[in-house]
Amino acid sequence: MEIVFDIRDLSSWFGDHQILKKIRMQIAKNSVTSVMGPSGCGKSTFIRCLNRMHDMTPGFRTEGEILLDGVNVYSERIDPVYLRRRVGMVFQQPNPFPRMSVFENVAVGLRLNGRNMSKADIAEVVERSLTMAALWNEVKDHLSQPGMSLSGGQQQRLCIARALAVAPEVLLMDEPCSALDPMSTAKIEELIEDLSEKYTIAVVTHNMQQAARISDNVAFFLMGELIEMDKSGKIFTNPSDKRTEQYITGRFG
Repeated sequence: MEIVFDIRDLSSWFGDHQILKKIRMQIAKNSVTSVMGPSGCGKSTFIRCLNRMHDMTPGFRTEGEILLDGVNVYSERIDPVYLRRRVGMVFQQPNPFPRMSVFENVAVGLRLNGRNMSKADIAEVVERSLTMAALWNEVKDHLSQPGMSLSGGQQQRLCIARALAVAPEVLLMDEPCSALDPMSTAKIEELIEDLSEKYTIAVVTHNMQQAARISDNVAFFLMGELIEMDKSGKIFTNPSDKRTEQYITGRFG
């Protein structure tokens, strides 16, 4: 099993308030890892640490290491922009750029990253990314329309296509289905399964049924601590920690 992320004693604070407490876990290549737990347990903070999304947050600091292919992402040698190109992020609320067309929403990352590409090459990447996001057939005749004109589920898949366009190695998803209807959720879940053949995916979810459906591995967080991490089947049928069992059976959370 090839390890992409090796998290070693990761702790984090907003000011004096500690959010994460010595998290130790690994995320395997070409797998889907779900991070679940009750609200306020540190799930979103954790996943945003993986590509340094909190860098500009006043008062935020970390201790410990997050090794990506053996290199600490918080090292001074790591350019955060380069890191976020390798480790893409999809947020809870779909966030297409409001004044851009469907096409430009996907192409914008290629332009921002300074890639010297012809119009034909950009068009090819846009089509490929929309196809991987299971959206091409729905929008191929509407590429010039605003991205915001799409439905909520289509907007989320457009954001996934935008993340895929810059060829990341890892895709982080912070509750990507929580704002979507059941049909759109099913499409995103199917898409996650398909993408895991090429990408390493980490998903924050509060939905245990979703975690069971999509995950190879599940990490259960509680009050800033990693309580346990194991294969999805093991977590949901025979967890090692009583607190995990209590959460899964609905006794709290």
